[in-house]
Amino acid sequence: MSKKKDIAIKTVIAIVVAFIFCIISVSGILDRADGVVSDALYQSERSTDGEIVVVGMDQRALDEIGPLPWPRSVIADSVAYLNSTEVPPEVIALDILYVGESADPANDEYLAAVCANGGNVVTASAATFGSEIVEEGDSFYLDDRSVLAYDEPFDALRENTATGHINTMADSDGVIRHALLSYELPDGEKIKSFSRTIYEKYCEQKGIEPNPEPKTTEGFFYIPYTAKSGGYYDFVSVSDLYYGTIDPSFFSGKIVLIGPYAAGLQDEYRTALDHATSTYGVEIQANLVDAFRRGFYPREAGKTLQLIILFIVCFLSLMFFYDRKVLPAVVYEVICVGLWICLAYLLYKNGGVVLHVLWIPLFVSILFVASVAINYIRSQREKHRVTNTFGHYVDPAIMNQLLEQGTSALELGGKTYDIAVLFVDIRGFTTMSEALDPPTVVEIINSYLTLTTECIMKNHGTLDKFVGDCTMAFWNAPLPQEDPVYLACCAAMDMVEGSKALGEELLKRFGRTVSFGIGVNWGPAVVGNIGAPLRMDYTAIGDTVNTSARLEANAPGGKILISRAVADILGDRAKVTSLGDSIKLKGKAEGFEILTLDELVRE
Repeated sequence: MSKKKDIAIKTVIAIVVAFIFCIISVSGILDRADGVVSDALYQSERSTDGEIVVVGMDQRALDEIGPLPWPRSVIADSVAYLNSTEVPPEVIALDILYVGESADPANDEYLAAVCANGGNVVTASAATFGSEIVEEGDSFYLDDRSVLAYDEPFDALRENTATGHINTMADSDGVIRHALLSYELPDGEKIKSFSRTIYEKYCEQKGIEPNPEPKTTEGFFYIPYTAKSGGYYDFVSVSDLYYGTIDPSFFSGKIVLIGPYAAGLQDEYRTALDHATSTYGVEIQANLVDAFRRGFYPREAGKTLQLIILFIVCFLSLMFFYDRKVLPAVVYEVICVGLWICLAYLLYKNGGVVLHVLWIPLFVSILFVASVAINYIRSQREKHRVTNTFGHYVDPAIMNQLLEQGTSALELGGKTYDIAVLFVDIRGFTTMSEALDPPTVVEIINSYLTLTTECIMKNHGTLDKFVGDCTMAFWNAPLPQEDPVYLACCAAMDMVEGSKALGEELLKRFGRTVSFGIGVNWGPAVVGNIGAPLRMDYTAIGDTVNTSARLEANAPGGKILISRAVADILGDRAKVTSLGDSIKLKGKAEGFEILTLDELVRE
């Protein structure tokens, strides 16, 4: 496959995979897991400054005052006690729904009068949402968040207090991460949230300019929590106010929130700051007031922009991981994931930008694991291919090196090497084959070819091919070897010695014997997969190979003919006899010296 085609295929795969990952991200499948990871990164508990205090309608209050619902005079007495000090609280927020008049009108009037006298009370309201068909001119649409009902304080209390809604809506995984800033009633009246109303009342009492409202998405904004459950609660109970067992000056100048704070009152939620422990609704309101006071309003980055970033990162990651070794792939994966998490954290802390923390780390890690698995499978297939290509004619030691280096050592298609080439042929084979039956001929030739193969493999050669009764082998390719000429000559000497014993055995069995003629040469040759795409052989070609074959063709039985190049490399390790240019080789000019290898010093 051409390099351009390979890059094109890789690019198409990367585009398709990145697009699929974007589809998965936008589908909502990852919302729950992404929420958990994002919460862990973004939300962290901080110390409160003591300006906000939660007074609980807790179990102690239920035990001492009685079960709910209490007479409205209980909270009225508590508000009056809070305001009885010289410096009352800046705001007293009642996270309690006082809808309609009670069975005791006197208590209703008393509560309204106490709140009017203090001038610092905020009360709660709540809407019921549902689906409703809305008409606009000649068209209509289905509004999934239409206000079907609205519960607000009874008239006298509403007229003497500021009011805000306490509607709380969880994300799809049941975790409170967003707050509804405001909504409109069917008559067009805008109802702000309970927490925003408390904060604005606080600013009014303090005479300070309130921080601007957060920008919202469909009315919701992201909550940057300050404290977990208990962070604003100092074990002060409504019963402490009702019975006057705490100094009211403790609350001077503070924001006091009074609300349900006992299990079973159906006002418990899981928040982004703490998934394990339930947080009471009044504590969520306290966190929201703190967020308004700090003026820190994180906002989710646009989903389209994040999908574009995800697509680009996944595309580039797959392009990088493709055919990449494990170590650089690990380094890339760690750096990419680490940088994204750091970027998300810094953008949140310094710019109030909320990113989907999980998307990129998850998909980059998936690509990393997949690439390692695919590259492993590919390497095993490559090893199998190398084994199939060389396993039958390469020395096992060379085979192990090839498997370690992979295709980089092969450079299929041909490469020039300096190699030692050996040809060996059986002398007298034709005459013998005419006198013996075919099975016997096959048995004899197999015995001789087994001998030549064993001698080649023993001396770490590469068996190129069998051509009839001829064997070709070479050294120093596809991997460089130490002293390849010496190894080739050792193989030749082993063949000569081995043929003597084999010849004697054949003479006894069949009354026939044969011998070897061997030629060895050294020089450059092209080694590689030679042939057509449908049929290729790993072989060596060139003048060096042809000369070795002609040396073998002119070698008498039991003799080894070598070139001067071979003799020079062997030096004093060999005893040779020069034949000068008495033997003429086809294609060779006058003066080409041929020698016989008589003895070889074994190291």
